[in-house]
Amino acid sequence: MAIDYESDVGRVRLLIPDTDEPNLLLDDAQIRGYLAMEGGDVKLAAAQALDAVASSEALISKKLTTIDGASTDGPAVAAELRARAQALRDQVAEGLGDDNAGLLIVDFDPAAAYRRHHRHYW
Repeated sequence: MAIDYESDVGRVRLLIPDTDEPNLLLDDAQIRGYLAMEGGDVKLAAAQALDAVASSEALISKKLTTIDGASTDGPAVAAELRARAQALRDQVAEGLGDDNAGLLIVDFDPAAAYRRHHRHYW
């Protein structure tokens, strides 16, 4: 089944990024769990998911170098994931979370500008 990027689960996948469909890191139920823990906020759920993946990476992938010079650096990858998680949390704290959309009701007087610039003094 293809990822639905218009759903909250799909949006979390885009942010973490977990979009390689045959090799997904997290299943939909796990992502729904993060969404539930974060009150439905996609960015905060993605931050939680990144932290979980970072912890797993740090536990499983050690810093290794083979005889032929190939290397892996699990702690460095984990640090990058945690930095991305913090960046998402910072966006939410700065008001750039999921609920940016809204409606502001203001009084509108189309003649106000005209009256300001064309005052008659008699």
